[in-house]
Amino acid sequence: MRRRGSILIGVLWCMVLLSVLVIGVLHTARMDLLVVKNYGDRVQAHYLALAGVERAKALLYQDVVTRQQTAKNHTGSLYDDAKDFQNVTLGRGKFQVVRRAPEADGGGIIYGISDEESRLNLNLASGSQFTNLTGMTSDILGAIIAWRSAAPQNPANQNGATQATTTPGGANSDYYMSLRPPYLARGGPFQTVRELLMVRGVTPALLLGNDDNQNGFLDSEDDPADQGPPGSKPPPPPSPGWAALLTVLDTDKNVDAAGKDRVNPQTADESTLSAVPGITQDIARAIVAYRGQHQLQSLDDLLSVTPQNANQGGANGNAGDGSNPQAGGNQQGDQSGSANSGATVISQELLEQIADELTLASGTDVPGLININTASLEVLICLPGVERSLAQAIINYRKSTGYFDNVAALLKVDGMTRAIFKQIVSLVTTRSESFRIVAEGKINSSGARQRMEVIVHIGRSDIETLSYREDL
Repeated sequence: MRRRGSILIGVLWCMVLLSVLVIGVLHTARMDLLVVKNYGDRVQAHYLALAGVERAKALLYQDVVTRQQTAKNHTGSLYDDAKDFQNVTLGRGKFQVVRRAPEADGGGIIYGISDEESRLNLNLASGSQFTNLTGMTSDILGAIIAWRSAAPQNPANQNGATQATTTPGGANSDYYMSLRPPYLARGGPFQTVRELLMVRGVTPALLLGNDDNQNGFLDSEDDPADQGPPGSKPPPPPSPGWAALLTVLDTDKNVDAAGKDRVNPQTADESTLSAVPGITQDIARAIVAYRGQHQLQSLDDLLSVTPQNANQGGANGNAGDGSNPQAGGNQQGDQSGSANSGATVISQELLEQIADELTLASGTDVPGLININTASLEVLICLPGVERSLAQAIINYRKSTGYFDNVAALLKVDGMTRAIFKQIVSLVTTRSESFRIVAEGKINSSGARQRMEVIVHIGRSDIETLSYREDL
């Protein structure tokens, strides 16, 4: 009996041990299955986000084609488009394309793409344009300019090597090489906006604000838990930082809304100028005569072009008193420094009609322009001469009247003077070709999600990917 009891106890212990082993194996198998499933869900979420990117690219290309056919520079149809971009069901999950609303509109999430040309170009903006960025100092500004500039060289030393000189107010590679870890200054254009963190004086708080992962959303918007429990004191006002206002990836083709090459009034002959709708032969002749004495520095100078006989001192017996039927009745006079005054051949209304067909920029591409139809107040005040009140007036105009058809329409904005217009007309545009797409895919059952950001340039016949980031 005792032996039989011992055997029974042994069997029971074996069964217990076997049960523990089986349970352990099953638990491990379950964990493995969960890991595999989670990985599979993340892969599927990735492709859902990619589907959102592809939908946005297709709609952007379609929008560009439609705008060219109708000769419109801007429609704004895809900037706030919940129908096409909010929680679109596909397979086991859904995707959405999102952007953050401007600070002036309270922030928050909008379903749509964002305009890369609503931002200030970090590589092309002048030093004075950076001064209105919150927290910018003269030392930081000097360091930024020095970082993006090709370093001047001193004469070769006794060993034959050249040494970079220090840019006033900036920092050269000697400073950065003294850091731990050491690194060289770029000495050329910024490759990314985040590269600013390598520049002396630029802190994460200045560049990123409350957007540590630079995905276009404040951290509290990514994770509602960051806002605290219900009933708790609200967090301090968030800040998006400079990164929300800057870009290194924007460029436009130097064409009009219909996709046709623009005409340069500084170099075009009379026949080419008169082919522009609204420019008569007499006006074309007057432009050619005027530029022989005064170089056209901006489109604003066209408002100062007087009849040809006025440019020639009245040699044809017409004193430029407005009797020319093509004069347009513009009695503003020459406010841009020309010696001529009186009637001019191009009125403000005519300039608004022809501005999109004209350009004083050379080359087929024009990078770094700011789209006045989409730029935020924080970006607009970085334009020369544009105070906060004028920037707000520009935003109010486009909200109440509609999008600007061309840059000359800025002259209709309350507070806009010809002096300010002359400073900014070559820095702005009313059309964009570079766009930022932030897409998120999510699996319904597990909640797994993936987010990606793609910056694209929409050409006449292709779509070029300029930047790609994942795991935002």
